[in-house]
Amino acid sequence: MAEQTSDTQDVSRTEAAELLQELASELRGDGHADVRVGNKMLTLSPASVVEYAIEAEERSPMLGSPHEEITISLSWTIEDGEDV
Repeated sequence: MAEQTSDTQDVSRTEAAELLQELASELRGDGHADVRVGNKMLTLSPASVVEYAIEAEERSPMLGSPHEEITISLSWTIEDGEDV
């Protein structure tokens, strides 16, 4: 069964950088990674090799303000012997 947890919030650039650094710190090394999503803490089991994808989008609509977005995706298959 697939479960999805998501969170969206407005933060300062500094806070965004701190959240990314917290995630990067959890991904370093071996073992589980504790990842905060909103008010929930998830324990994930990253593999030793992960798929990393990044996408940048720049929009200049005819109406409204220009908009930029970066989407970063990390995915992996749980290695044998890892608890889910």
